[in-house]
Amino acid sequence: MELSLNRIEVHSSLVSDTGVASYGDAPSRYRWVVLGSGSLAQGSTAAVFLGLASITPLLRTTYGLSVSGVGTLLGVISAGILLTLLPWGILTDRVGERPVMVAGLLGACAALYAQPYTRSAGAAAALLLLTGAFGASVNAASGRAVLTWFPRRGRGVAMGVRQSSTPLGAAVAAAALPGLGATHGLNSVYRTLATVCLVGALLVAATIREPPGATPRSTGRARMSPVLRHRGLWRLSLASGLLVVPQFTVGVLLVEYLHDEKGVSVTAAAAVLGVAQLSSAAGRLAAGAWSDRIGSRVRPLRTIGVATAACFTAVAVLDRVVTSNSLLVLAPALVVATVLATCWNGLAFTLAGEIAPPAQAAAAMSLQNSANYLAAALTPVLAGAVAAELGWVAVFLLAGLAALGSAALLRREERVGAEPTAAR
Repeated sequence: MELSLNRIEVHSSLVSDTGVASYGDAPSRYRWVVLGSGSLAQGSTAAVFLGLASITPLLRTTYGLSVSGVGTLLGVISAGILLTLLPWGILTDRVGERPVMVAGLLGACAALYAQPYTRSAGAAAALLLLTGAFGASVNAASGRAVLTWFPRRGRGVAMGVRQSSTPLGAAVAAAALPGLGATHGLNSVYRTLATVCLVGALLVAATIREPPGATPRSTGRARMSPVLRHRGLWRLSLASGLLVVPQFTVGVLLVEYLHDEKGVSVTAAAAVLGVAQLSSAAGRLAAGAWSDRIGSRVRPLRTIGVATAACFTAVAVLDRVVTSNSLLVLAPALVVATVLATCWNGLAFTLAGEIAPPAQAAAAMSLQNSANYLAAALTPVLAGAVAAELGWVAVFLLAGLAALGSAALLRREERVGAEPTAAR
């Protein structure tokens, strides 16, 4: 017997739907402390993972890189996340959120503080790999905290708040880092980002705790098998990975595109990226509220995929008609494209935890997020190479095709679905 993701959603609303005890219905204001602290920790890592994209010209000049080279350098961060995300998730299910996030943020802080002592792009890439590897701890751990403390009906909005910290952190970084880098150099950028991670670690250590009487945690390697056999989770992960392609196309290379291709100043291009990231935060909240209202995460995911494909096709057309150094038409289209390409994350992340096997919410969310970061590691390299060989129109069309493929995969997922034994 097979179940669709929508049917799993209905089933999970009748039972413990996170794989961990949910205390969202308890009258506790502390859930908002957890949400705020987890969101700030997520925002601090986003400032690193996505904020560096705002200084790609400085990175190219400092390390002598091409467009594809700087894409590879930034992609290394995602590779580090990918390598450690699932182990961090498993560890979170076993020991809880606070020790995992504190250890990871301190490790990322140390790797960033070491950057000024490097001289080559290879050494910088190695430290960025470590930064991503340590920073990955925040993703699954902060998501599990929100999933644990909030009820299902309000979880879409709560996770939307948590996910909004990613574009907000990136937007703050996009606004601050180019000026900081131009005035004080790349080393000051690294030290500033390291300090942000340190503050995040101290905040988590002071505020995050698990609900009293939480269910027993996962123990032993055998506990991973239900997650790895969960067909619905694997298909959701693949669909999410495809949606990352348009997200990272604009998130990582937007400044490069506007600066090199359209002759826009770095400051103006970074401002467009900042506006897009800020707007994306509102988009994630709206998507979460939408999913709570209709009682489905899958339907909004499908719709967003189709809309993203249409928008990136429109951007490809506009690229041919917009003259250099003109942002009047192109900038709004890029902002809308960025919002659509990023507003879906919370929906997929929440759904992964909601259909997780018992006591495996963080591992399930990490598996889904691993697909995202695999795509995030590959997309800057692929998009940079396509831009160099075929032009930016081909890049935007490729991003739109990936979004359309995700929507088609989710439609099929509703028909095929996951094994019920894997769902619960």
